[in-house]
Amino acid sequence: MATEVSGVPPTGRVLRSDPAHQAFLLLRTVFTVAPVLFGLDKFAGVLVDWPRYLAPWLDGVLPGTAQQAMYAVGVVEVVAGVLVAVAPRFGGPLVAAWLAGIIVDLLTLPGYYDVALRDFGLLVAALALARLAVRYAPARGGRAR
Repeated sequence: MATEVSGVPPTGRVLRSDPAHQAFLLLRTVFTVAPVLFGLDKFAGVLVDWPRYLAPWLDGVLPGTAQQAMYAVGVVEVVAGVLVAVAPRFGGPLVAAWLAGIIVDLLTLPGYYDVALRDFGLLVAALALARLAVRYAPARGGRAR
């Protein structure tokens, strides 16, 4: 584990060998790439028919069609992924909140409980990213330790 000696922050070499820093980099990478790819796919529809994941009660509340709702979802996902890339301390909680909304949606759709459980695991991982970012990607003016 990277430690500070005499108030001197660890070098890049020490950080690269720190398991917590490696976990931070893995989570940051995944929570940057996955939301951007899934967000873009809301427009392309290559992976899945996304509107089927929208609960009927939400479709009735939201303006427009289910596909139009997925376009909005796609924009939010791309923004969340970019925010994780540039500011993981804020992007991590945003992704977690977004996943919480997805979980609520999925729990109201019969047959998607397994996906909701998987998304809960992702939510916890996004919160872990935010906690690790406090140390490895501090706010402007702070130093990475």
